[in-house]
Amino acid sequence: MLSDRAQSLLKILVERYIVDGQPVGSRALSRFSSLELSPATIRNVMADLEEMGFVASPHTSSGRVPTPKGYRFFVDTLLTVQPLEEVERAQLSERVVPDDTHRVVTAASQLLSDLTHFAGVVVAPRRRGAALRHVEFIRLGEKRVLLIFVASDGEVQNRVLVTDRAYSPAQLQQAANYINQNYAGMDIDVLHQRIRGELLDLHRDISTLMKAAVEAGSEALMEGREDMVISGGPNLLDISSDLQRLRGLFDLFETKTQLMDLLERCQVADGVKIFIGGESQLVPLDEFSIVTAPYEVDGRVMGTVGVIGPTRMAYERVIPIVDVTAKLVSSALSQN
Repeated sequence: MLSDRAQSLLKILVERYIVDGQPVGSRALSRFSSLELSPATIRNVMADLEEMGFVASPHTSSGRVPTPKGYRFFVDTLLTVQPLEEVERAQLSERVVPDDTHRVVTAASQLLSDLTHFAGVVVAPRRRGAALRHVEFIRLGEKRVLLIFVASDGEVQNRVLVTDRAYSPAQLQQAANYINQNYAGMDIDVLHQRIRGELLDLHRDISTLMKAAVEAGSEALMEGREDMVISGGPNLLDISSDLQRLRGLFDLFETKTQLMDLLERCQVADGVKIFIGGESQLVPLDEFSIVTAPYEVDGRVMGTVGVIGPTRMAYERVIPIVDVTAKLVSSALSQN
């Protein structure tokens, strides 16, 4: 645990670094602190914080900067979130209004970018109400199987599976019967989550085929929609001078797959969730933070809104913007 004095100085250091972007020295800490501490005492506290990994010294003669660990402690323990000003809240309410899904998602993404000057991202909702009706497996060859997935709304997905072993028609029929008897009528999103915990308990013949069936069902839900809208990507160009890292970042925006996986995991979060630097486990985002919040449609979590910006962002401002935007998207899509 950090002492009250150490926490106070760490808070000041993070806040000054967010504002100025320059290493913060002992003199600055003394000037902005209400604590009556000598420069020697402040230096000792900073040395302790550096040893514990909360701050770092870019150069031996410079001040300190917060590390991802320091930012995390600041966000979790020291941050005081400021409510949005009425002008900003009104701007959000005026631009995120009931409309078709694409317009709501696009408006929310652009608004997040406009208000934060970073990148705004919104995961669009999946098509609602689809459940598994039944599956069929048809043997095409020694290691090729035709999967037919029929959703409750009539959507049909056909996929040719190249398996790692040969299945007999009897084995394929057994697998189809098991899936249809135990999972028919189950919402595809729920089914997707449930099988993660059940596949290990199933016979290998069935688990392999079942996984393929659920993936096909998920693809059926994904068809016909823009899965993610990102606005303001170029705003991040000035954050890093590492061209290779920036190239990786925009490749991440272009392919979307890894970012989509991360944001979909955030849908189970209760309110705002924050990834700082390497916490996202996405290498191009090592120098960036992601602030996300899930949104609901008719009481059911359907997607995520978020902001991608530098670790040196004004979290007390970005957090309420993301939180309010998620609530407005929920309201707009539920009314629509």
